[in-house]
Formats: sequence, structure tokens, C-alpha cells
Amino acid sequence: MIYRIARQNLFHDRVRLCVTLTGIVFAVVLITVEIGLFLGFTHTISAVIDNSGADVWVTSRGVKNFDIALPLKERKYYEVLSLPEVEDVAKFIIRFADWKKPDGLQESIEIIGYETDKDMGGPWNFVRGSGKMLDLRDSIVIDQLYMEKLGVTQLGEQVEINRKKARVAALTQGIRSFTTSPYVFASLDVARGYTFLEPGEFTYLLVRGKAGATPERLKKAIAGRVDHVDVYTTPEFSAKTQQYWMFNTGAGTGLLIAAFLGLVVGMVIVAQTLYATTLDHIAEFATLKAMGAPNAYIYSIIIVQAAISALLGYGLGILAASIISDMSAFSAMVIVLPWGLKLAMLGLTLAMCIISAVISIRKVMRLDPALVFKGR
Repeated sequence: MIYRIARQNLFHDRVRLCVTLTGIVFAVVLITVEIGLFLGFTHTISAVIDNSGADVWVTSRGVKNFDIALPLKERKYYEVLSLPEVEDVAKFIIRFADWKKPDGLQESIEIIGYETDKDMGGPWNFVRGSGKMLDLRDSIVIDQLYMEKLGVTQLGEQVEINRKKARVAALTQGIRSFTTSPYVFASLDVARGYTFLEPGEFTYLLVRGKAGATPERLKKAIAGRVDHVDVYTTPEFSAKTQQYWMFNTGAGTGLLIAAFLGLVVGMVIVAQTLYATTLDHIAEFATLKAMGAPNAYIYSIIIVQAAISALLGYGLGILAASIISDMSAFSAMVIVLPWGLKLAMLGLTLAMCIISAVISIRKVMRLDPALVFKGR
């Protein structure tokens, strides 16, 4: 009975129902997309770190994020390599550089240089060519998402990086850069030539431990015996970089504020429309009270109305958000919508609508049953 009354109240005025659903859908899409962007950015920020295959990262002192660091000297490489807990060490370079497009315009890029024979720090998700192509002279790898941005139309095309020639030898898919300067991968020696580092200099050391040496143990061993460096496990360095770009720069805070505003706007719209719907049926509620219906019964009807609205709005909203997320796979900004987020949004939508319904229910609870006899 409660469900039938609630459903009839909702669908009696289709226009008002559409307004209610529009508010819910707007809130669901805005909150979901903003949080999905936040998650997408965090994955993008630390993608190279997370896919590096290293147990530990050795950096210069005071490094705040992956993209900007002072160079290390060759001596640090041998100091780390000599430790008994270390299986292998790979030199790694990341530096900003200028990319000259065929039309003469320039773009900022981030050159990543790695030791191609060490299997640490290189590109992944190849769609054309492979990492072996970097063994060729002046060869580089870019992501196909940035081909238009960089003015590249095909493999084998020649470009200029810091006034030196380079040739696009392979393409990846989905390796995005948070700084908007695309990552360009090259072998260590080629990258050093583009970045003007001195012979023997590099940005990071990527370390892999021997069997039985956990990342934490490896980190302590390096930190205790190698001076004037910072040492992080891969998850620690990933989290440090994410925190810097998402919170120290305000980018992540802005996304979370936008998501919160979406929640507030959605609640206001839903509360207003549910309140209006309740007032439209105030005579029916007065009749129920005159017949002896307890307040809990009235509460149940209005809350069920809110729950039905929530489920309908959530279904439409999450469908729209999923379509937007799928479309973002072909852009430089990816929107990540894991199942955990979708389930959380279901709970949030139900809570938003039920809270709005409870706010709108006060006038009904103060109804005088005599209204029904006054022609109201």
C-alpha cells in the first residue's frame, strides 16, 4: 500500500517528476565526474612511477614530486649498486624540453630517458612498434593521444627536440601527463643529449632488491649507507607526487569542492521539488491522518517517494557519467569510475534524497486532520 501511494504521488505530475529527476541526475553526474576526474588525475600523476617495475627510488635531497628533481652524479649509482641487498640499479632521466612541430610552433614536453636493457622505467601499452625500437639512433616513443598536439602524423616522422633531430619510432596508448607536457621516452644516452645533462648525470636511480629483500628493508639499507639522497619505496614516491600535484597546487581541492557543490545543488533542487510534491498532496495526507494513520506511516510514504526518485535519477545519472567516462579514454584527461565509486554514489544518492524528503516533511507532520473537512 505504501509503495502504491508513493508511486501514484510521484507519477501523478509527470512534469514535476521530470524536474526532480533532472536535479538528481545533475547532482549524480557532476559528483561522479568530478570524483572520477580526481581519481583519473591521481592515476595519471603517478603512472610512470607505478609502472616502473622498481622497488625503490633514489632521488636528490628535497625532491617534492616526480617531474622536477636535481641531477645525481655517477658515484651514487655505484654506491647503491655495491650494497648486498641490491639486485639491479637503473639510471633514469626526466627533464622538460622544447618540441618543435613541423609548422614551426613549439610545445613543452617531458623527456624520459631510461636504460633499455634494465626493464625499469620504460613505456608500456605499445600499439605501434616496441621498446626495442629505442635501440635505434635518435628514436623516441610518444603516446598516440598527443600526436595531434605534437604535430605527428605517422611513425618514422622526424621532429626536433631542443634543436636536435629525433624520430618517432613507436606509439603507446594511455600514458598521460598531468603537467600537460606530454611524456616522450628515449634511451638514456639519447635523452641525455636532448636535456643538456653532463656526462654521467641522471635524475633518479631505480632499484630492484634481491630475493628476500623487501622494499622497506632495501630503502633502509640505501638510506643508511648512501649520503645526500632521499630514498622512497615506489608506493611512497607515488603518493608523494600525487599529494603534491593534487593538494599543494590546489588542483585536487578544486575538484573536491566542485563535487561538494554538486551535492549541495542537487540536495536543494531535490528538497524543493519533493516539498512541492508533498504540498500538492497535502489534502490526501490530511485525509490519512484523519483516518488515524500514524506519523510513521506518512513518513514511510514520503521516504519511499524519495527512494524511487533516487533510484530513477541514479540510474540515468550513472549511465550518463559512464558514457562521459568512456569518451574520456580518447582524451588527455581520463575519468576513472571504479565499481566502488558507482556503489558509493548509489548510497549517496539515496541519502541525499531521503534527507531532502525528511526536510520537506515537517509541514505534513504539523497537519490538522480537520483540514480534510474544510475542503482543503
